[in-house]
Amino acid sequence: MPNIVVVGMQWGDEGKGKIIDLLTPSVDLVVRFQGGANAGHTVVVDGKKSVLHLVPSGILHERCSCVIGNGVALDPSSLISEIEGLVAGGFLSDSGRLSISERAHLVMPYHKVIDALREQALGGASIGTTGRGIGPCYEDKAARLGLRAGELVDFASFRESLREVMQFKNSQIAELGGEPLDVEKMAAEAKIWSDRLSSHIVDTDFIIHSHISSGKNILFEGAQGAMLDVDHGTYPFVTSSNTAAGAACTGSGIGPTAIDDVMGIAKAYTTRVGNGPFPTELDDEIGEYMQEKGGEVGATTGRKRRCGWFDAVVARHAARINGVTKLTITKLDVLSGLKKLKVCIGYRINGRIFEFLPSVASRFDRIEPVYEELPGWEEDISAAKKISDLPSSAVAYLNRMEELIGAEISVVSVGVERSSSIVVKDPFSA
Repeated sequence: MPNIVVVGMQWGDEGKGKIIDLLTPSVDLVVRFQGGANAGHTVVVDGKKSVLHLVPSGILHERCSCVIGNGVALDPSSLISEIEGLVAGGFLSDSGRLSISERAHLVMPYHKVIDALREQALGGASIGTTGRGIGPCYEDKAARLGLRAGELVDFASFRESLREVMQFKNSQIAELGGEPLDVEKMAAEAKIWSDRLSSHIVDTDFIIHSHISSGKNILFEGAQGAMLDVDHGTYPFVTSSNTAAGAACTGSGIGPTAIDDVMGIAKAYTTRVGNGPFPTELDDEIGEYMQEKGGEVGATTGRKRRCGWFDAVVARHAARINGVTKLTITKLDVLSGLKKLKVCIGYRINGRIFEFLPSVASRFDRIEPVYEELPGWEEDISAAKKISDLPSSAVAYLNRMEELIGAEISVVSVGVERSSSIVVKDPFSA
C-alpha cells in the first residue's frame, strides 16, 4: 500500500490541511514530520472550521491515528490547548489516536523570548518570524542544548536539566536586553505539561514501522512550503527547518525506500506571509481581489497574505527538490471572475532570462517576471465535481500548469469545503 508525503510547493498556506483531510479516509496513519506551532492547517467540514497547528489534520477522522514526529518543534502549551479544543469538538474521544515522539524537541518559554528580542533588535531588517520560538528551539537542538518530550515523562530529571539550561539561557536573554526568567515558575508550568502529555509520549518509530510492515497507508504531513526550506528556499527569509519531502525521513524515522509518492500542493496563484522576495506579487486591485476572495489571512499569525500571479519558476524548483510525482492545485475558484490570467514562466535578470530560481537573495531584487497570458473565466466553479464541469479556459489553465511544472494533477480544489474537490486520479489507486 502506498505511503505518500504531502508538501507545499510555494511559501506555505497552499491548503495542505484540506487535502490531507480529503485523503485521510484512505489512510491509517498521518505523521507530522517538521515545523511547529508557526504553521497552521485550516480544514472546513460541514461549515465548521478547524485550525490545527501541531496535531496532524488526520485527527478529524475517527479511524485514523496520528503521530507528531521527532522533527517537530513541540510547544507543549499550544499542543495542550489544541488537544482540549479537539476533545471539546468531539474529534478526539480516544486519546490513544495521538502519539508524540519521545525525540521531539520542546519549544520553551525562553525560546519565544529570545525570538522576540532578536526580531526587535533587527528592526526593519527582521525576518518576519511568527514569534513562536521555533528558530531558537532548532538552534538548541543543533547545539545539543535542547530538552526533548521524552524527558517530561521523568519529571524530576527534567527539572534538573531545565535548571542547568536556564543558567545559560538567562545570560543569553540578558545580552539581548531582556529580563531573566523565573526557573521555578517555568518548572511549575512544565509539570502541567508532564501531567497532561506523558500518556501521549511514546517511541513513535515503532508505531510508524509497524504500520509500514503491515502494509497500511501512511500520509507524511509537512508544514509551511518548499520556498521556506532553510536550505532550498528564499534564504534568509525562510523557516528554521527543512520543509522538503526528504525531511519526512529524518523527521519521522523512516528510510527513503518507505516513500512511494510525493504529492505537491500549490495554489492556482501565489501567496506569501511576512517579509522576503516575491517576484510575482501584485500590489494592485487584482492582488486585493485574490486576497479578499481567497480569504488570505494567515491561520497562525492573522496577517494578510501577499498575493500574486502563479509562479511556475517557483513551482518547478519545488517539484525538483521534492521529487513531486503527484500534483494538487488548490483555490482554482478564486480566479473566477478574472478575464485574463498571467503565469510567470521565467525571470529576466540583467537582460538575461532564467528558468530557474536564484540561490542568492540579492539577485531577487533584480528580477523582472516574464509572463505568459491566458484567458480567464467568469463562471462559478465551486460546484464542479469533475474536470469536464469546468470552463474550457480553466481546463486549459490546469493543463498549462501541468506542462510548466512537469507533474500530473491528481486533485483540484474549487472551494473551502472538504467536498469541494475534484479527484482526477485517486492518489491511493494502483
